[in-house]
Amino acid sequence: MTTLAVELSGITKRFPGVVANDDVNLRVAEGEIHAVVGENGAGKSTLMKILYGMQSADEGRMLVGGTEVDFSSPSEAIEHGIGMVHQHFMLADNLTVLENVVLGAEPRRRGLIDRRAARRDLKALGASYGLDLHPDDLVETLEVGERQRVEIIKVLYRGARVLILDEPTAVLVPQEVEELFRNLRELKARGHTIIFIDHKLGEVLAIADTITVLRHGRTVATVDPAEVTAHELAELMVGSELPTPSTEPRVADDHVTLAVRDLSVLDESGRPTLDRVNLDVQRGEIVGVAGVEGNGQGELVEAILGLRQISGGRLLLDGEDIGRWPVRRRREAGIGYVPEDRQRRGLLLDAPLWENAMLGHQTMAPFARGPFLDRSGARSATTRIVEDFDVRTPGIDTSARALSGGNQQKLVVGREMASSPRLLVAAHPTRGIDVGAQAAVWEDLRAARGEGLAVLLVSADLEELIGLADRLVVMLRGRVVAELDPATTTPRILGGYMTGADE
Repeated sequence: MTTLAVELSGITKRFPGVVANDDVNLRVAEGEIHAVVGENGAGKSTLMKILYGMQSADEGRMLVGGTEVDFSSPSEAIEHGIGMVHQHFMLADNLTVLENVVLGAEPRRRGLIDRRAARRDLKALGASYGLDLHPDDLVETLEVGERQRVEIIKVLYRGARVLILDEPTAVLVPQEVEELFRNLRELKARGHTIIFIDHKLGEVLAIADTITVLRHGRTVATVDPAEVTAHELAELMVGSELPTPSTEPRVADDHVTLAVRDLSVLDESGRPTLDRVNLDVQRGEIVGVAGVEGNGQGELVEAILGLRQISGGRLLLDGEDIGRWPVRRRREAGIGYVPEDRQRRGLLLDAPLWENAMLGHQTMAPFARGPFLDRSGARSATTRIVEDFDVRTPGIDTSARALSGGNQQKLVVGREMASSPRLLVAAHPTRGIDVGAQAAVWEDLRAARGEGLAVLLVSADLEELIGLADRLVVMLRGRVVAELDPATTTPRILGGYMTGADE
């Protein structure tokens, strides 16, 4: 008989106007890797927050190791052997690996922190699970995959036997994904239970022992990955086949919409985060930018938008130097922007959709009439965006917070596309959204490209970059280190350049 590590029965969680979890059931066997998949708004994150004690269920029962529990905080979940590794790492960059791991759970001897014992325990954990880390390294110096290992060691150090991983591969290159999967299999071999949320169905099928599918807040299936395909999983999730980011034939002409010439940016300490970067984006072309996070892609995007001051070089929009222009002038000149973090930089979550549709365009028609906001024009324009980009909402007076992640993203993309930009800078436009919303964004980018829009696409999804881009550039340590043809490259080749292995 299978022993269950976690059993959730009839879990229901309601928020104002939304039922996030509706009689959800989840049974996770001890020592298995169990994936939870579903489109945005399906209830995955809410369910995991309930299991980890971050939220309380309105109805239902929760058993851990056969014992009924009702956690009121993460500390209670940790006491019962449950740890969570969040998608956005919870690490202090200015502390060492050792300090991050033991923070809040420091071993003590005679009232003082026993650093020798902490170091011994960290080394033993790392050696036991193949999670090699140097205790004295500052976290700010670590690569993304190494930071993730710190997070995993943190929860193991606190005695977790059940690990919840939220989108664990979202920011990893293929080689780092392979390393993570090796680590997870080692954890499983030593009796740990792993629950993880993922949108990349190929990865789910490669690593999971069992897959539970949620749709509209309900459990719709629990399947064996050996008996299901990615297309069948996608259909269970969203009722349609898995989309692919295949591009159309190249339509770019010779006109250079964006020219970046010897562009340099310095950080607060005077070190270069961009070092003499050169690239062009032509009209009707998608140029993809690949790189492990923290290698200058963010600074490049912010420099183009005017959010970060350049220290050298030139930025040309249709031949005009915009390097000293303020953000507002660049936006009014036709630069559209899909930010990396829709909630922090793309939306006012508590404002209605019609106000969010104005952001970045509030000085231009139809949102403005002279120096004044045009409320009627804004509402009409928002209604068109909602209809044209299939933003699923009760109405334009609904707050942005009430939308699922996928619909928030479609609103942001629709807002930028509707302004008829000359250049679209899209930073991770499909991060954290389900296959249905992902397909919609890909279709929007293809259509805009076909109409002559120049697109600079920054993404951690290498299949997306290869599928959508006409040309690819790879950034490493603030420099462009390679330019590749998507037709002849693979994720593994890209990953080699991204990590410096193929320099």
